[in-house]
Amino acid sequence: MRSVLALDQGTTSSRTILFDGSGTPLASAQREFKQYYPRAGWVEHDAEEIWHSQLETLEEVLAGPEAEGRGIAGMGIANQRETTVVWDAESGEAIHNAIVWQDRRTADRCAEHREAGHEGVVRARTGLRIDPYFSATKVPWILDHVPGARERAEAGQLRFGTVDSWLVWKLTGGAVHVTDVSNASRTNLFNIHTLDWDEELLEIFEVPRSLLPLVVDSSGTVGEWRGIPIAGLAGDQQAALFGQACLEPGMAKNTYGTGCFLLMNTGGEAVESKNGLLTTVGWRVGGEVSYALEGSVFIGGALFQWLRDELQIVETAREVDEQAATVTDSGGCVVVPAFAGLGAPHWDPYARGALMGVTRGTSKAHVCRASLEAVALQSVEVLESMERDSGVKIRELRVDGGAANSDLLMQIQSDLLRRQVVRSTRAETTAFGAAALAGLATGVWRERKEIGGCWGVDRRFNPAEQEGEEVRARWDRAVACVRNWEHGGPGKSPGGVGEAS
Repeated sequence: MRSVLALDQGTTSSRTILFDGSGTPLASAQREFKQYYPRAGWVEHDAEEIWHSQLETLEEVLAGPEAEGRGIAGMGIANQRETTVVWDAESGEAIHNAIVWQDRRTADRCAEHREAGHEGVVRARTGLRIDPYFSATKVPWILDHVPGARERAEAGQLRFGTVDSWLVWKLTGGAVHVTDVSNASRTNLFNIHTLDWDEELLEIFEVPRSLLPLVVDSSGTVGEWRGIPIAGLAGDQQAALFGQACLEPGMAKNTYGTGCFLLMNTGGEAVESKNGLLTTVGWRVGGEVSYALEGSVFIGGALFQWLRDELQIVETAREVDEQAATVTDSGGCVVVPAFAGLGAPHWDPYARGALMGVTRGTSKAHVCRASLEAVALQSVEVLESMERDSGVKIRELRVDGGAANSDLLMQIQSDLLRRQVVRSTRAETTAFGAAALAGLATGVWRERKEIGGCWGVDRRFNPAEQEGEEVRARWDRAVACVRNWEHGGPGKSPGGVGEAS
């Protein structure tokens, strides 16, 4: 039976997984890599470390007994999105650390663009907002802060790419510079209607076109590594939507990783959001485009890491569940994890995190319970906005990601959503989505409905009777308090940049 490799390059680690033709994972390898925080609100990765960690996992899987004698049809790549790499076209060396999607260093530059009146054209053409989250302001920051970089870029000596482009360049020895439509749609430079780089946006953001990769389908061979076709590319959240078999309009998934990312397939229609969400490209297969509505929550599972590593009130992430289960509620405690600002639907890069409603009786169990509620409540806000934009009532939410393994979190999510939450039997839906896109291109699967046949249910969580109005009301008050914190709080100039929640 032919098999497919998936390279799952995430925010904190790189993984390679080998899948067979039924979608069953046969072998995997993972490497964590260092996170760099040069200043408050800045997040960087060493692009070379990303590459070497990914290569090591790929070679480890291929050297294992599970891969021996198997015909490997191809490989797909799923990657952390928006993270920006600029490198030398001749040497292939990055000229600066990769600026990560979480990074907020360009918040003031984004505010300048909004004040200049650019928000309208950006939203109309890209489906996105002007925000430090996206690549468009990260690229010129690198060009303007690395000596001589802008001149080299104008001379065609540099290349820009999101992590998918960087990996394909490295895998092909610099022979191929591409990105797929899903990753291109996350840059703020790509017109999601014409499906090409937008000249006016390149001028607005001061990004030379010579830097940019060729935009290709999400499924299709673009190059090879050691004879293995590179045949699938997708941003990690679009890959998870595909891997969750949300292949029809109205189907939705939420991934609980470092952040939380809720996407709904809208088919061939690019639905414009009026409620603080993003319109993005899901994938393009065989020239046919599927769009999606997306709500991006910046801090999800990273909140539990913070409890473990910085507050040190638990020793393991699993202990968050154990502590939270010892109390029936948060005791009025509210955690707002706006460590990197607030994402959808608020879009406030100046918000900051808070722990509120604390009394003398507040225990670490209450803080843990409030943290689980915070992750769930952020997704509630997104889903409500999504239903208003689409006019579609989402009846079930398919979930994946590391934190989705928490039964307590998933039950809290179902209770607060008042919807059924469905956890897949396959934990690695992001990686499988990348493998499926590659498998479609190389004949492992002949059509998309076969991908749906690989999906199965691990557990369904049904909402309990309680409505949770008090929990939601406390959350709304707390979020209002942290808005625009870095510039004096709510009502102070320049104010939050997002729409009112």
